[in-house]
Amino acid sequence: MREGADRYKCAIHAYVLMTNHVHVLATPADGEGISRMMQYVGRRYVPYINYHYGTSGSLWEGRYKASLVQEEGYQLNCMRYIELNSARANMVKHPREYRWSSYCANAEGREDSIITPQKVYLSLGRTVGRRMEAYRALFRAYIDDEELDQIRAAWQTGTPLGNDHFKAQVEAKLKTKVGYARRGRPAKAV
Repeated sequence: MREGADRYKCAIHAYVLMTNHVHVLATPADGEGISRMMQYVGRRYVPYINYHYGTSGSLWEGRYKASLVQEEGYQLNCMRYIELNSARANMVKHPREYRWSSYCANAEGREDSIITPQKVYLSLGRTVGRRMEAYRALFRAYIDDEELDQIRAAWQTGTPLGNDHFKAQVEAKLKTKVGYARRGRPAKAV
């Protein structure tokens, strides 16, 4: 992943490598960086694992999915969502126990050459110690089901994750409607 991020100029802020999927929060230098990075990982890592372990086929469920994330108010929530994934899956009690995650880099200062701190994360404190303390405090708060559903829906559908103003800005830039509409016929009025 580090090779792909370097090659396609993507700054990775958070990640978790699960047994059948990967979550990554990254900022690309251009519009194609993320997809090219993920394509690179798939073309390099999957054959390596299959060869090394004598297996074949895909390692992850489904195709690569992505969503734009609004900086203010949403990126830190995504970082928590990503780094808590192993605990939500009952693989560990606390994310610090899971070694294939960025939690220890972001919350405890462990060296991880993949991680590039983002602006919102850096704004948590003036010193590294205060920043990590504030970041750990975020993990003491409960992520409610509505927030989880909002994050999951965004990356499942490619809908931008953010407030209405952010989505309007994205639509204006792209000159098209973003998001997903409910499928099927409209509900009948009763």
